[in-house]
Amino acid sequence: MKKIEILPEYHLDFPYTLPALDYDYASLEPFIDARTMEIHHTKHHQAYVDNLNKALGDDALISEPLLHLFSKSEEISLAVRNNGGGHYNHSLFWKILKINNGAKPEGELIKHINQTFGSFDEFKEGFSKAAATRFGSGWAWLSVDENKNLFISSTPNQDNPLMSVAEKQGYPILGLDVWEHAYYLNYQNRRPDYIKAFWDIINWGEVEKRYNALMK
Repeated sequence: MKKIEILPEYHLDFPYTLPALDYDYASLEPFIDARTMEIHHTKHHQAYVDNLNKALGDDALISEPLLHLFSKSEEISLAVRNNGGGHYNHSLFWKILKINNGAKPEGELIKHINQTFGSFDEFKEGFSKAAATRFGSGWAWLSVDENKNLFISSTPNQDNPLMSVAEKQGYPILGLDVWEHAYYLNYQNRRPDYIKAFWDIINWGEVEKRYNALMK
């Protein structure tokens, strides 16, 4: 897979740090409450950062960008794989969140979605199903593969489509965290309600930026 220069989360390097959000914790209410966002960012994501730095320590892998480590995820330790995935996945997740007031993707992305999935509604249904049926903890993704095709997938735990262990590899442009810590304070065990709310907080401008960079 080619190197994408425009997307900073593709070039995360040691020592890893917690990225600041572009908005305050209450910005996504009522869809995600401020307390959940604060805990998710300052506790869960920070823990992935801290544990990733600790897991690497003096390892020879310390000088390699995170994306390179993902490309050989069968060889790296589970601590690096899990915490590295957690750091990358959340770094992307925060960027693609924004109340959208019912907006949908535009331009070439919506054309490609319609071409691939039949319609935006059919894409929405397929993505939501991937998120709802992911057993236990994990993520749902919309990604671009090496042939510039769009595909929906889900991964367990903190894996992602950039990893060599993924069933289908590609560059994620949209991801939904379906770990319970992402929604439990507000939605308890109602994951489908959380997934439904997600469509109101997708920053399609950010998703389109990633799509356009990959399609060059």
